Amino acid sequence: MSTPLAPPLHRAATPLLHDFLEHTAARLPDKVALVCKGARVTYAQLDERANALAHTLVEVGVARGDRVVIFADNSVESVISFWAVLKANAIVSVVNPLTRHDKLAYYLNDCRAKVLITDMHLSGVFNQSAPACPHLACTIVSGNLDEAKLPHVKQPRRFDDAAARRGLGPPARRCLDIDLAAIIYTSGSTGDPKGVMLTHHNMTTAATSISTCLELQERDVVLSVLPLAFNYGLYQLIMSVRAGARLVLERSFAFPAQVLKVMVEEQVTGFPGVPTIFAVLAEMASLRDFDLSSVRFVTNTAAALPLKHITMLRERFPAARIYSMYGLTECKRCTYLPPADLERKPTSVGIAIPDTELWLIDEDGNQVGPGVVGQLVIRGATVMKGYWEKPEATAEKLKPGPVPGERVLHTGDLCRLDEEGYLYFVARMDDIIKSRGEKVAPKEVETALMNISGVKEAAVIGVPDELLGQAVKAFVVLEAGASLTDRDLMKECQKRLESFMVPKLVQFLTELPKTSTGKITKAGLA
Repeated sequence: MSTPLAPPLHRAATPLLHDFLEHTAARLPDKVALVCKGARVTYAQLDERANALAHTLVEVGVARGDRVVIFADNSVESVISFWAVLKANAIVSVVNPLTRHDKLAYYLNDCRAKVLITDMHLSGVFNQSAPACPHLACTIVSGNLDEAKLPHVKQPRRFDDAAARRGLGPPARRCLDIDLAAIIYTSGSTGDPKGVMLTHHNMTTAATSISTCLELQERDVVLSVLPLAFNYGLYQLIMSVRAGARLVLERSFAFPAQVLKVMVEEQVTGFPGVPTIFAVLAEMASLRDFDLSSVRFVTNTAAALPLKHITMLRERFPAARIYSMYGLTECKRCTYLPPADLERKPTSVGIAIPDTELWLIDEDGNQVGPGVVGQLVIRGATVMKGYWEKPEATAEKLKPGPVPGERVLHTGDLCRLDEEGYLYFVARMDDIIKSRGEKVAPKEVETALMNISGVKEAAVIGVPDELLGQAVKAFVVLEAGASLTDRDLMKECQKRLESFMVPKLVQFLTELPKTSTGKITKAGLA
């Protein structure tokens, strides 16, 4: 059910997420906002087309609080759609284009989407999913719409027609900053995916905080190969628009040489990546052929990068500051390592971002001090409102905080703090391996393996063992030309790790399984 309509709010109301676009379009109308697939779109053009599509959404029945799913590649249409849904006072959910039809149907039904925005080349997927979703009022399709191929899709409409009208302002503003702006689905590695509910205030705060850490400016040119369905990728769009920067949006990093060529041509200044991307760069002999001196910052999320990748980035991006960051979908980003601290604390994921507090607790909920491993707790305006229609799962994550009446995020991540308050990721609580009566953090073993010359990627799990309870098993991908054996790796690990952490088993693979966002996934390795 849609939230009841209220009288339109005055334009000077509390900031909403799409105000970033409207303010920047008013200030920099002729500046290029987006470069994608050869298209160059100015801020005025982006705002105008988003307004047109927003009016179409309202006309087909989308109202305050309704959900709209965007199922598409990184594209101009996806960017327009994201802002249009917000302008229509609705809640946006971006779904990765690699999603299978059954999971897409799950997303559509779980959030009871009112409209699906997609592309004709994905019809083989959404043609199976959309008919099973009774709440869909229509499907808006970019590309060459062929209704004959969509016999069971309700009210298909051409995207170009839906976003065609010019000269329109945005629809009447009806939201408050405490209203939901987005539902971002987690990967669902343990059960059905959960929809993380983020308010306008959550997202404006996160974008402002991270932009402040990065010193993101109007003159910046950010290149993103990360899917918009991945919150790390989505925030590259949000932060670029907030700053008035230019976003160069690539579909993926499948062709790294082509992406690097674009980076040079566009004089990119910001490059967000993930460990798997940096592993590819480390193997590229031709990387030295590209002039990457324009890049002034590189960001990484998840755990700290291996030392060899930090060295590579410093060599190949000589003018860049390197930011290690850490976060999770439930609070976007919670820490960053100031580049000035990278030399002395290379394995740390840093300190709390602005407007965020963090601490660690033991199994009884008591706060622990420096050097003690505990569960990470996050307090701040970026913490999610909860999981969509999953109160029990929400209660497991959001628990009473130090201020009466508040809820803080219990992340499920084990970390430790040093004497200066810098955070170090240890493991996911549900990843801990119990071997020989000792607790082994897979990340610690993976870090040791990754710092061995010749190792490209590594993943570590526990497998049943009659004597040990669980044995440490490593799955390893070698760099091209490397000829390491399992004994070589075990010997190197013995130099770096306590004996109970050294892998008992090593299996070599040509590649590790990854999620659609490029993260290594351990599901199925056992």
